[in-house]
Amino acid sequence: MGKKRIIKKGGGSDVAGTSRALNRVPKKKVASGRLNILATFNNTIVTLADTKGNSLIAASSGAMGFKGSRKSTPFAAAKVGEIIGEKATQMGMRDAEVIIRGIGAGRESALRAFSGKGIAISKIIDMTPVPHNGPRPKKPRRV
Repeated sequence: MGKKRIIKKGGGSDVAGTSRALNRVPKKKVASGRLNILATFNNTIVTLADTKGNSLIAASSGAMGFKGSRKSTPFAAAKVGEIIGEKATQMGMRDAEVIIRGIGAGRESALRAFSGKGIAISKIIDMTPVPHNGPRPKKPRRV
């Protein structure tokens, strides 16, 4: 009749794959860096880079396991900020500049969760792209 399937139940008490995200930490030691937060209406993407701009760590609420409309919530963004903060402290980071882009719900909560891990924030820059004139308007309708 074939092999019997054994289904293992994971004892994952943490939300959305937090322990899995902490497995891979770069071996590079960095004292200061730059945190980029992209908060859209659908997702929150957080990238940690060194002072030259080379990307070290990246995480998003979609990669954490949140799906659908839960990806864009402040709770999901806070979890992403915590993960990046944990990895940054393991790398030896002490202070960081923060660049925020976008108008999503996770702007502030990702930053608060990151700074809650004991990393000093030296500068916060809002570089949300703003259209100056936008696209060309439609021509008037002739009736």
